Amino acid sequence: MYMKKETIRGLNGYDIPCLNNLSGNQRMTVIISHGFGGCKEGPTAQAVAAALLKHGIGTYSFDFPAHGDSPVDGEQLRISNCLNDLAAVEAHVYELMPEAEIAYFSSSFGAYINLIYLATRPHLGKKSFLRCAAVDMPRLFRNFTSPAQYAQLDTQGSIIMDYGYVRPLKVTRQFYDDLEAYDVFKLCRSDMAELALIHGDADKTAPLVDARRFAKQFGARLTEIQGADHCFMIPGGIEQVIEAAVQFFSAC
Repeated sequence: MYMKKETIRGLNGYDIPCLNNLSGNQRMTVIISHGFGGCKEGPTAQAVAAALLKHGIGTYSFDFPAHGDSPVDGEQLRISNCLNDLAAVEAHVYELMPEAEIAYFSSSFGAYINLIYLATRPHLGKKSFLRCAAVDMPRLFRNFTSPAQYAQLDTQGSIIMDYGYVRPLKVTRQFYDDLEAYDVFKLCRSDMAELALIHGDADKTAPLVDARRFAKQFGARLTEIQGADHCFMIPGGIEQVIEAAVQFFSAC
Protein backbone atom coordinates (compact mmCIF):
# COMPACT_ATOMS: atom_id res chain seq x y z
CA MET A 1 0.00 0.00 0.00
CA TYR A 2 1.45 3.34 -1.07
CA MET A 3 1.31 6.01 1.63
CA LYS A 4 2.08 9.62 0.82
CA LYS A 5 3.75 11.80 3.43
CA GLU A 6 3.03 15.49 3.44
CA THR A 7 3.14 18.43 5.81
CA ILE A 8 0.34 20.95 6.14
CA ARG A 9 0.33 24.28 7.91
CA GLY A 10 -1.79 24.19 11.04
CA LEU A 11 -3.99 26.87 12.57
CA ASN A 12 -1.54 27.22 15.47
CA GLY A 13 1.37 28.36 13.28
CA TYR A 14 3.35 25.11 13.24
CA ASP A 15 3.43 22.32 10.65
CA ILE A 16 1.43 19.09 10.99
CA PRO A 17 3.08 15.91 9.63
CA CYS A 18 0.52 13.77 7.79
CA LEU A 19 0.18 10.47 5.97
CA ASN A 20 -2.46 9.38 3.46
CA ASN A 21 -3.36 6.85 0.79
CA LEU A 22 -5.80 9.05 -1.14
CA SER A 23 -6.03 8.46 -4.87
CA GLY A 24 -8.79 10.92 -5.68
CA ASN A 25 -11.52 8.40 -6.40
CA GLN A 26 -12.40 7.00 -2.97
CA ARG A 27 -15.98 7.49 -1.80
CA MET A 28 -14.96 8.18 1.79
CA THR A 29 -11.94 9.52 3.64
CA VAL A 30 -11.42 8.42 7.24
CA ILE A 31 -9.32 10.75 9.38
CA ILE A 32 -7.25 8.71 11.83
CA SER A 33 -6.27 10.12 15.23
CA HIS A 34 -3.68 8.25 17.31
CA GLY A 35 -3.48 7.68 21.04
CA PHE A 36 -1.37 9.43 23.67
CA GLY A 37 2.30 8.77 23.02
CA GLY A 38 1.56 7.26 19.61
CA CYS A 39 1.95 8.54 16.07
CA LYS A 40 0.38 8.57 12.63
CA GLU A 41 2.33 5.44 11.58
CA GLY A 42 1.08 3.28 14.46
CA PRO A 43 0.39 -0.40 13.68
CA THR A 44 -3.37 -0.09 14.18
CA ALA A 45 -3.57 2.95 11.91
CA GLN A 46 -1.61 1.18 9.19
CA ALA A 47 -3.67 -2.00 9.46
CA VAL A 48 -6.96 -0.09 9.35
CA ALA A 49 -5.76 2.02 6.40
CA ALA A 50 -4.85 -1.08 4.40
CA ALA A 51 -8.15 -2.81 5.16
CA LEU A 52 -10.35 0.19 4.37
CA LEU A 53 -8.55 0.83 1.09
CA LYS A 54 -9.76 -2.56 -0.16
CA HIS A 55 -13.30 -1.24 0.27
CA GLY A 56 -12.76 2.01 -1.61
CA ILE A 57 -12.17 4.05 1.54
CA GLY A 58 -9.11 6.27 1.87
CA THR A 59 -7.43 7.34 5.12
CA TYR A 60 -5.60 10.41 6.33
CA SER A 61 -3.58 10.31 9.57
CA PHE A 62 -1.58 13.00 11.34
CA ASP A 63 0.61 13.62 14.39
CA PHE A 64 -0.72 15.54 17.37
CA PRO A 65 1.57 18.23 18.86
CA ALA A 66 4.76 16.78 20.44
CA HIS A 67 3.98 13.34 18.97
CA GLY A 68 5.62 11.43 16.15
CA ASP A 69 7.29 13.80 13.71
CA SER A 70 5.66 16.92 15.11
CA PRO A 71 8.17 19.81 15.12
CA VAL A 72 6.90 21.22 18.42
CA ASP A 73 7.37 20.08 22.01
CA GLY A 74 5.00 19.62 24.91
CA GLU A 75 4.47 23.34 25.42
CA GLN A 76 2.16 23.11 22.40
CA LEU A 77 0.41 19.98 23.66
CA ARG A 78 -2.85 21.64 24.60
CA ILE A 79 -6.40 20.47 23.98
CA SER A 80 -7.26 23.54 21.90
CA ASN A 81 -4.20 22.98 19.72
CA CYS A 82 -5.15 19.34 19.15
CA LEU A 83 -8.66 20.43 18.14
CA ASN A 84 -7.21 23.06 15.79
CA ASP A 85 -4.94 20.45 14.22
CA LEU A 86 -7.88 18.13 13.59
CA ALA A 87 -9.81 21.05 12.08
CA ALA A 88 -6.89 21.91 9.79
CA VAL A 89 -6.57 18.29 8.69
CA GLU A 90 -10.29 18.03 7.99
CA ALA A 91 -10.26 21.23 5.92
CA HIS A 92 -7.29 19.91 3.94
CA VAL A 93 -8.95 16.54 3.35
CA TYR A 94 -12.07 18.29 2.07
CA GLU A 95 -9.93 20.36 -0.27
CA LEU A 96 -8.25 17.22 -1.59
CA MET A 97 -11.43 15.13 -1.82
CA PRO A 98 -14.45 17.47 -1.95
CA GLU A 99 -16.80 14.75 -3.21
CA ALA A 100 -15.82 12.15 -0.62
CA GLU A 101 -17.65 11.62 2.65
CA ILE A 102 -15.53 12.35 5.72
CA ALA A 103 -15.48 10.10 8.79
CA TYR A 104 -13.19 9.43 11.78
CA PHE A 105 -11.27 6.54 13.32
CA SER A 106 -9.58 7.33 16.61
CA SER A 107 -7.84 5.54 19.45
CA SER A 108 -7.70 6.30 23.19
CA PHE A 109 -6.60 9.95 23.60
CA GLY A 110 -7.37 10.54 19.94
CA ALA A 111 -10.93 9.37 20.61
CA TYR A 112 -11.18 11.83 23.51
CA ILE A 113 -10.07 14.64 21.19
CA ASN A 114 -12.41 13.51 18.44
CA LEU A 115 -15.41 13.52 20.81
CA ILE A 116 -14.59 17.02 22.02
CA TYR A 117 -14.20 18.11 18.40
CA LEU A 118 -17.58 16.69 17.45
CA ALA A 119 -19.18 18.33 20.48
CA THR A 120 -17.61 21.79 20.20
CA ARG A 121 -16.49 22.46 16.62
CA PRO A 122 -18.18 22.63 13.21
CA HIS A 123 -17.39 19.33 11.51
CA LEU A 124 -18.02 17.57 8.22
CA GLY A 125 -17.89 13.97 9.42
CA LYS A 126 -21.06 12.14 10.41
CA LYS A 127 -19.54 8.83 11.58
CA SER A 128 -16.86 8.11 14.18
CA PHE A 129 -15.34 4.78 15.20
CA LEU A 130 -13.63 4.86 18.60
CA ARG A 131 -11.11 2.20 19.64
CA CYS A 132 -10.40 1.89 23.41
CA ALA A 133 -11.75 5.41 23.84
CA ALA A 134 -10.37 7.31 26.83
CA VAL A 135 -13.74 8.90 27.52
CA ASP A 136 -12.69 9.87 31.06
CA MET A 137 -9.24 11.21 30.24
CA PRO A 138 -9.14 13.64 33.20
CA ARG A 139 -9.59 10.81 35.71
CA LEU A 140 -7.06 8.60 33.90
CA PHE A 141 -4.40 11.26 34.31
CA ARG A 142 -5.32 11.83 37.95
CA ASN A 143 -4.99 8.09 38.61
CA PHE A 144 -1.70 7.63 36.74
CA THR A 145 0.08 10.72 38.06
CA SER A 146 2.12 10.15 41.21
CA PRO A 147 2.39 12.61 44.11
CA ALA A 148 6.00 13.23 43.10
CA GLN A 149 4.91 14.09 39.56
CA TYR A 150 2.25 16.45 40.85
CA ALA A 151 4.87 18.13 43.02
CA GLN A 152 7.11 18.56 39.98
CA LEU A 153 4.21 20.00 38.00
CA ASP A 154 3.68 22.56 40.76
CA THR A 155 7.34 23.51 41.13
CA GLN A 156 8.65 23.18 37.55
CA GLY A 157 5.47 23.46 35.48
CA SER A 158 5.97 20.21 33.56
CA ILE A 159 6.99 16.56 33.72
CA ILE A 160 8.45 14.15 31.18
CA MET A 161 6.43 11.02 30.43
CA ASP A 162 8.00 8.05 28.67
CA TYR A 163 6.08 4.81 29.01
CA GLY A 164 7.29 3.18 25.83
CA TYR A 165 6.03 6.11 23.78
CA VAL A 166 7.25 6.90 20.27
CA ARG A 167 9.13 9.80 21.87
CA PRO A 168 9.30 11.14 25.43
CA LEU A 169 6.51 13.62 26.10
CA LYS A 170 6.77 16.86 27.98
CA VAL A 171 3.42 17.37 29.71
CA THR A 172 2.65 20.74 31.26
CA ARG A 173 0.50 21.85 34.16
CA GLN A 174 -1.63 23.68 31.59
CA PHE A 175 -2.37 20.38 29.83
CA TYR A 176 -3.63 18.94 33.11
CA ASP A 177 -5.84 22.01 33.53
CA ASP A 178 -7.13 21.51 29.99
CA LEU A 179 -8.19 17.97 30.80
CA GLU A 180 -10.25 19.12 33.76
CA ALA A 181 -11.98 21.68 31.53
CA TYR A 182 -13.08 19.13 28.90
CA ASP A 183 -15.49 16.50 30.23
CA VAL A 184 -16.99 14.57 27.30
CA PHE A 185 -19.84 13.34 29.49
CA LYS A 186 -20.94 16.97 29.85
CA LEU A 187 -20.04 18.14 26.35
CA CYS A 188 -21.27 15.38 24.05
CA ARG A 189 -24.72 14.98 22.50
CA SER A 190 -26.36 11.95 20.97
CA ASP A 191 -27.04 13.82 17.70
CA MET A 192 -23.52 15.08 16.96
CA ALA A 193 -22.52 11.98 14.93
CA GLU A 194 -23.10 8.25 14.59
CA LEU A 195 -20.72 6.68 17.11
CA ALA A 196 -19.38 3.14 17.40
CA LEU A 197 -17.03 2.01 20.16
CA ILE A 198 -14.90 -1.11 20.45
CA HIS A 199 -13.35 -1.87 23.83
CA GLY A 200 -11.61 -4.72 25.59
CA ASP A 201 -12.86 -6.00 28.93
CA ALA A 202 -9.23 -6.31 30.14
CA ASP A 203 -8.37 -2.68 29.40
CA LYS A 204 -6.60 -1.38 32.53
CA THR A 205 -5.79 2.03 31.01
CA ALA A 206 -9.27 3.11 29.94
CA PRO A 207 -11.70 0.88 31.85
CA LEU A 208 -14.59 -0.73 30.00
CA VAL A 209 -17.02 0.58 32.61
CA ASP A 210 -16.44 4.13 31.35
CA ALA A 211 -17.09 3.11 27.75
CA ARG A 212 -20.29 1.38 28.84
CA ARG A 213 -21.44 4.50 30.66
CA PHE A 214 -20.68 6.66 27.64
CA ALA A 215 -22.42 4.31 25.21
CA LYS A 216 -25.53 4.16 27.39
CA GLN A 217 -25.67 7.94 27.89
CA PHE A 218 -25.27 8.84 24.23
CA GLY A 219 -26.76 5.87 22.43
CA ALA A 220 -23.47 4.76 20.90
CA ARG A 221 -22.91 1.25 19.61
CA LEU A 222 -20.44 -0.66 21.83
CA THR A 223 -18.62 -3.86 20.90
CA GLU A 224 -16.90 -5.58 23.82
CA ILE A 225 -13.93 -7.86 23.13
CA GLN A 226 -13.24 -10.51 25.76
CA GLY A 227 -9.66 -10.55 27.02
CA ALA A 228 -8.52 -7.52 25.01
CA ASP A 229 -6.30 -4.98 26.73
CA HIS A 230 -5.82 -1.32 25.81
CA CYS A 231 -3.68 -2.20 22.77
CA PHE A 232 -5.77 -5.20 21.69
CA MET A 233 -2.65 -7.35 21.86
CA ILE A 234 -4.52 -10.63 22.03
CA PRO A 235 -4.53 -13.14 19.17
CA GLY A 236 -6.91 -11.80 16.55
CA GLY A 237 -7.50 -8.57 18.48
CA ILE A 238 -6.52 -6.12 15.75
CA GLU A 239 -8.40 -8.24 13.21
CA GLN A 240 -11.58 -7.81 15.25
CA VAL A 241 -11.05 -4.05 15.33
CA ILE A 242 -10.53 -3.99 11.56
CA GLU A 243 -13.60 -6.12 10.86
CA ALA A 244 -15.80 -3.90 13.03
CA ALA A 245 -14.40 -0.71 11.48
CA VAL A 246 -14.87 -1.96 7.93
CA GLN A 247 -18.47 -2.91 8.67
CA PHE A 248 -19.15 0.44 10.31
CA PHE A 249 -17.71 2.57 7.53
CA SER A 250 -19.06 0.39 4.71
CA ALA A 251 -22.65 0.50 5.97
CA CYS A 252 -24.86 2.99 4.17
